[in-house]
Amino acid sequence: MSEEQNGAFVNSLKRNNKQIKADRAEAIGEDAEMAYRRTVEDMEITLKRLRRKQDNMLDMSPENAFSLKMANDFDAQTYTDVDLEVGVEIRNTEIKLDIAKKRFTYLFGGE
Repeated sequence: MSEEQNGAFVNSLKRNNKQIKADRAEAIGEDAEMAYRRTVEDMEITLKRLRRKQDNMLDMSPENAFSLKMANDFDAQTYTDVDLEVGVEIRNTEIKLDIAKKRFTYLFGGE
């Protein structure tokens, strides 16, 4: 039986240890790269949403054309607390994202 006549099963049984290791390494590498890339992309999305949230906090416009947000409705301390909390989340996400991008480049040789 020639090589072309054997099916994938028989050919797989005939593979040597080096070929098996190479195939496993490639599969593991692909899985790790995809997971890492997805994590970086998720962090980028999170960062965009946090920045948008912080920007939206500056919108003090009325809920509709006939109402005005009264000064006594504004809670300055709550605004400050939330703004700082979001700012810390942004900074932490920026740090994590920077580390993740550098590690991705180091581990997988790309961006």
